[in-house]
This record gives sequence, C-alpha cells and structure tokens, in this order.
Amino acid sequence: MKLTLEENLQTLPFTTKINKAMLNKFLLIGMFLISVVTYGQDTLVVRDLETWSSINLKYKINKKWSVALQGQLRLDTNSSEVNQYFGQFDVEYSFSKHFEVSGALRYIKKNDHTGKIQGYEDYLRYHIDGTYKHKLNNLDLKYRVRYQTRNELEVEDESKQTIRFKTEAVYNIKKWKFDPELSGELFRSAGANVNHQLESYRITFGTTFKVHKSAKMKLFYRYDQEVNTDYPLTTNIVGVKYTYSLK
Repeated sequence: MKLTLEENLQTLPFTTKINKAMLNKFLLIGMFLISVVTYGQDTLVVRDLETWSSINLKYKINKKWSVALQGQLRLDTNSSEVNQYFGQFDVEYSFSKHFEVSGALRYIKKNDHTGKIQGYEDYLRYHIDGTYKHKLNNLDLKYRVRYQTRNELEVEDESKQTIRFKTEAVYNIKKWKFDPELSGELFRSAGANVNHQLESYRITFGTTFKVHKSAKMKLFYRYDQEVNTDYPLTTNIVGVKYTYSLK
C-alpha cells in the first residue's frame, strides 16, 4: 500500500504537466482561429462585451425522450445594460447513441435601448435541431444543424429565419475535471425574401464540470463576429450555464 501511494505521488507531476499541455494546445487553437478569421478586416467594426447567465432544469423521461426548461439573462453595452432575458422549453428524442433530434420554443423580452422609441419588445422563437455525435480516441465530436425562426409579437413583420451549422470537440483528459471544449458555428440567413448569405460566426472555448452528482456547470468565452454588413458587430461573450438533472 505504501509503494502504491509513492508511485501515485511520483506520477502526479507528470500527469499534471500533460493536462496543462493539452489545455494550452486547446487555448492556442482557439486564439489561432480568432486571429485568422479577424485578420484583414478593413471595415469599421463595432465592439461590445456581453455576459450570459443561464439556469437549466432537465428531466429524462426514458432512454429516448427528455425535456428541459431554461432561463437566461444577457447583458450588453460592456455588460452594463440588459440586452434580453428569455424562457425556453426543449424536447429531445434520441434515435441512437449517435443521432438525436430536438426542438425548442423560446419567449424573449428584448431591451431596445437605442433610438427614439425604447423599451422591451416581445419575441417568439422556435428551432429544430439534428445532431450527430461520435468519439475519436480522446475526442468527443458533435455536429449540429439548426433551423430557427423568430417573430416579433404584435408586429406584422416577416419572421427572421436562420440556418446554423455547428461543430464541437471535447478533449477528454484522464484524471482531469476541466476537459476543454472548442466549437465553431456559422449563421446563414434563410427565407423567401432575403439574400441567402453568411451573417455571422461564433468561436467558443470553455469547459463543463460537475458541481454535484446531479448538477454541472459550464464556463465559456465566446467570440461572435458579424459579416457582410457595413458596420459588423464584434462581441466578446463571457458566460456561465448551470444545469440540474432531475433524472
């Protein structure tokens, strides 16, 4: 028993070095992607810092079906003013361990704090997802396609339709709680009377870890960049997401 303890203590610094090396690689990849996609921009860029905070309650009905409730608050203008808050209901169905579909309905209170007419506006948004996931050695890979549409309530405007493509990688490090996550997502406009073009993209780096046997927390940094517009908005987002599973 004493020998085993000594061996574990001897290997601990080596394991820690490996964990730090892998984490540094993920950080460098994220920084490299951001520097590549931002290099060469010659238009006027508007910048902001936002903070996103959300609480999620998830219930697994059986092996195939699960539902969830989410509440989220978003701050903008360098995280000094409320941008929006919303409630969302999700339903998910798993065909297999690799493929699942889901849908969600979101009610949004969005704060319009610019221009002559200001105040909160009401929106209703729904989306449909198709997700494929698999493992590759120590990597958990996930690919998602989402169609979403959003309408402002009591306003006779056309709905805003978007198709989103997302790829996510999670690197599993042995004896390490904070596995790094890296994802990229493209937003493309959709609908009958719009130009079908790329609107924006996101790059996210974060980690998800357990805080309780039934609860987990995600911390992330997100880089959001608008494109194909005269004054593209660059948004740096810091977020926290708490999820509690009832079953």
